[in-house]
Amino acid sequence: MGLDLTDYLPILIFMAIATVLGAGFMLAAWVLAPKSPDKEKVSAYECGFNAFDDARMKFDVRFYLVSILFIIFDLEVAFLFPWAITLEAGGQFAFWSMMVFLGVLTIGFIYEWKKGALEWE
Repeated sequence: MGLDLTDYLPILIFMAIATVLGAGFMLAAWVLAPKSPDKEKVSAYECGFNAFDDARMKFDVRFYLVSILFIIFDLEVAFLFPWAITLEAGGQFAFWSMMVFLGVLTIGFIYEWKKGALEWE
């Protein structure tokens, strides 16, 4: 009735391989990457804009609408995969619960569409 650690062996092997690969890629980038910094490379990057003096500069509201749109689709995908796997066990309640959830997300998408978040000038 004791804990059998051999059940965790595949997870430990996966973690070890991931750690070795991650460290190996970072070490390879550090050793092999060209080291020629110039003023443009080390300057601050501000979303495609040149750095500006005033941190209180107003941004177009479409930046925020696009981020909300990303969150809508990110949440949708994050909840659809586990739902699809367990749909059979959940029955009708699980199905209609997800339909309500998708309906709310669709209303949010339509709202952003009507506000012009998908049209960039």
